Amino acid sequence: MTVHPGMGGPGMGGGGGGRGGPELRLAPGQKADVRRVLALFRPYRRTLLAVLALIALGAAAGVVSPFLVREIVDVALPDRREDLLLYAVGGLIAVTIVSSALGVTQAMLSTRVGQSVMHDLRVAVYGHLQRMGLGFFTRTRTGEIQSRIFSDIGSMQAVVTNVMTQIVSSGAGILMAVVAMLALDWRLTLFSLIALPFAVWMNRRVGSRRRVIVKQRQEKAADLSAGIQESLSVSGILLGLTMGRTRALVDAFTADSRGLADLEVRSEMAGRWHMAVFTTLMALFPALTYLLGGHLLLAGGGVTIGTLVAFIALQSSLFPQVNGMLRVAAQVNSSLALFTRVFEYLDAPLTVVDAPGAVALDPAQVRGEIRLEHVDFTYPGAESPSLHDIDLTIPAGRHTALVGTTGSGKTSTGYLLARLYDPSGGRITLDGHDLRELTRESLAASLGVVTQETYLLHASIAENLRFARPGASDAELVAACEIAQIHEHISSLPDGYATVVGERGYRFSGGEKQRLALARTILRDPPVLLLDEATSALDTATERAMSGALDAVSRGRTVISIAHRLSTIRDADQIVVLSHGRIVERGTYAELLAAGGSFAELAARDTDPAER
Repeated sequence: MTVHPGMGGPGMGGGGGGRGGPELRLAPGQKADVRRVLALFRPYRRTLLAVLALIALGAAAGVVSPFLVREIVDVALPDRREDLLLYAVGGLIAVTIVSSALGVTQAMLSTRVGQSVMHDLRVAVYGHLQRMGLGFFTRTRTGEIQSRIFSDIGSMQAVVTNVMTQIVSSGAGILMAVVAMLALDWRLTLFSLIALPFAVWMNRRVGSRRRVIVKQRQEKAADLSAGIQESLSVSGILLGLTMGRTRALVDAFTADSRGLADLEVRSEMAGRWHMAVFTTLMALFPALTYLLGGHLLLAGGGVTIGTLVAFIALQSSLFPQVNGMLRVAAQVNSSLALFTRVFEYLDAPLTVVDAPGAVALDPAQVRGEIRLEHVDFTYPGAESPSLHDIDLTIPAGRHTALVGTTGSGKTSTGYLLARLYDPSGGRITLDGHDLRELTRESLAASLGVVTQETYLLHASIAENLRFARPGASDAELVAACEIAQIHEHISSLPDGYATVVGERGYRFSGGEKQRLALARTILRDPPVLLLDEATSALDTATERAMSGALDAVSRGRTVISIAHRLSTIRDADQIVVLSHGRIVERGTYAELLAAGGSFAELAARDTDPAER
């Protein structure tokens, strides 16, 4: 949509996640050719062979009928041979029954293959996106991603489900019909095929034109989907209402929808006049064939009435097959734009991946010592670095706090610690292991993150908590919630832990959502905790009540706090002050206050009412 409220995805803090390069573009030389599309069917080649066999049998059965008709016209009726007439009619009935049965079986198998390919594509794209770095999602709208998974892949359904069988079926039918027609009369056959080169040339032009239009249509549909997702979310509705932009949003949606409708019409009508000319030409051929065949018959050219009738029957079978083949070819040509958009995501490089031979740490054996060794970091596409020469040791089992003004690099450091990005220079280690040499799964199990912007699923409280540990018992849920000071509130709800939290947790206050997020992380029991202003939405009384609980759960763990409210880090063992991506001070709360430097300035500006 042209005018819409931009709603970012969940991230740590409000910092560098949004910094990045331009939106994803197709790499040079990257394309969706027919061979790559056909490769999608490779896992189902056995089923496809069965389909091909059924198609061949159906095509062979289809050319039997004209010869039976010729026998009836040229032999059975003139010679009054009732037995031959009965056999021929019985053969026609049998061919019809067999063809129908073969068609149903072939349709069932081909549909299964097509839907399996669709399933594989959806899973491949979703799985690949799950492994993409955070930077991709900060540059790409959620609605755009949804459009490619559902709209683009959904639009492929007709091609993926029917294209293989249609091509083979039409090809086999054309081959059988042409062979049978040649067996009847080669002169009539050549006459029937005279317009074929023109039809192929015309079809290629139509397909190329439709491919451009389809690409434009899908891009417009993706924009529309992204606008809907953003403007009709809870945040989008609140923004539209409070800013008085409801009418502007409706007008923008109307304009985009009208543009999409116009592209749909252009897509449907592309090449229709060309095809109408070809269809008209094909409709004239039977009459012209009667004229040519009649001339040959009257001139004693070896054409009988039965031959002419049988030939017209084959011709009536041939032309729809040719038309179907051309239609499928145009469909494949235009659908390559859809495959290109899907392959664009599948070919997007993974920026954070497990190294070959990556080590899987046992969280129970992790001590939690973290070292940042001369770390530099620049967001993809950014001109200046966000972190420069960060050299820091975070002792195991101790509480380290990162503080600084907005843009100082606190959140960027948190991203690197959670390995949402990799450093541009230097390295980060956990118990001596470079984070890049650990499996992402074991790192996630060893380091629990609670972000400033909490994200809750549209599910029950219990389901949200068990997202961290699917096998957690009810007692474990209660214990985690008691530590997070949220159990009493949950118990007061009519449905208790079965209460649905609503879209993004909007049925709960900011403080309640953050306590649920804390409980969810506590449930995982990680040896390292990264708290990105995890208590920012709590009132002073609740924050003080939680501090003792957090102290208890933090005992024996490595805790890293990214703090804005300095009252939350008074008891930290080490406070690191960042400014413009560099460490400028470090020490305890009292030491830094006494030094009268950057930290003292931050403390003086601290707006916590308890500090006034």
